[in-house]
Amino acid sequence: MNDSSDVVIERTLDAPIDLVWKMWADPEHFKAWYGPTGARIPVAQWDLSVGASRLVSMEMDTPDGPMQMWFAGEFREVVANQRLVYTESMSDETGAVADPDQATEVIVELEDLGGTTKMVMTHVGVPADSPGGAGWNMALDKLVDYVGTQA
Repeated sequence: MNDSSDVVIERTLDAPIDLVWKMWADPEHFKAWYGPTGARIPVAQWDLSVGASRLVSMEMDTPDGPMQMWFAGEFREVVANQRLVYTESMSDETGAVADPDQATEVIVELEDLGGTTKMVMTHVGVPADSPGGAGWNMALDKLVDYVGTQA
């Protein structure tokens, strides 16, 4: 399922693995860093368990005015402090998916490096050279900064 054109980003975070895991697992932490620069995340709702649904709202100011997007998905794998896999699709505020054929998959893999954490995030179905790829790079830069305030 993974293709070389998918978004694949690696970061080494100066934080213990359990804290990096919380950045993805806890909706309140997720809201603090997710999205490109300038994005706000007013909604991040989920119960972190396999088969559970997730719903995220992203708001941004654009030259044409405010823009709001909704993303819904389902957790496929949850291995604490190691691996998180979830689907992601454009949706409405109720979580109704706009086009099921356009579902993508996010894979987060963590490795304990003895006080620091290696994180590899892959977004299958989103081209690396797309706006989504650029957005992920900005988001993960924000994550690195945010986790530093929590350590």
